[in-house]
Amino acid sequence: MVFGLKHRRREKLRAEPVPPAWLAIIERNVGIFKRLPPADRSELLGDVQVFLAEKHFEGAGGLELTDEIRITIAAEACILLLHRDTDFYPNLTSIIVYPTAYVAGRSAPIGGGIWEEGEQGRFGETGQNLGALVLAWDEAKRGAQLPSDGANVVLHEFAHQLDFEDGVTDGTPALATHAAYAAWARVMSAEFEALRNADDDGAPTLLDKYGATNHAEFFAVITEAFFERPRALRARHPELYAELEQFYEQDPEKYSSEA
Repeated sequence: MVFGLKHRRREKLRAEPVPPAWLAIIERNVGIFKRLPPADRSELLGDVQVFLAEKHFEGAGGLELTDEIRITIAAEACILLLHRDTDFYPNLTSIIVYPTAYVAGRSAPIGGGIWEEGEQGRFGETGQNLGALVLAWDEAKRGAQLPSDGANVVLHEFAHQLDFEDGVTDGTPALATHAAYAAWARVMSAEFEALRNADDDGAPTLLDKYGATNHAEFFAVITEAFFERPRALRARHPELYAELEQFYEQDPEKYSSEA
């Protein structure tokens, strides 16, 4: 009964006309939007309606929230949901937005059972048990407006939310079959080790070497590359591209403006 009510509420939200001012914001700020096929644009706009109705936005660091902030972030987040039967990031309740990079506490092992405590500037973060996602607005807007540079903090952090949906933060989102998990594990393990080795050797890579940190960061990094550098990713990592294409049920190469 609860699922049925939720589904009907979402379908009603999807069917509502999008305010012209909202559409103008998306067309201005979300570079990928105008390159999507018409059916995908329509689906995305409907998903944005649902997302904005269900998620709470909060300004931090003196930021005054505006429709531009909420709608731009929502549209970017919903790109990852296109074509898939999803529950709109069920572990996420709140999006907290700072005006620019913010400082957060950091703990890191330095060996011998010793941990180093300090502070670190960040553009975004989230966690499986937080129920919240934090973003720096200037970086989120920059990433949305430059959809071919391979760096997009919104896609990165919302990919983490997809990773959380199976209850384990391990770089593997919820997949449909045992065969899908087996294929994913084979490809991702090999690609992750290759990135780690390249990082150790100082060799150039297409993928951001931050992805060598752990499997969770690897999934977030390859999601950025999949949507922002699809031609290069398919050419240099064809099996990796194929796994992401199957999971996201999209082929961004078809509408990429990548040089």
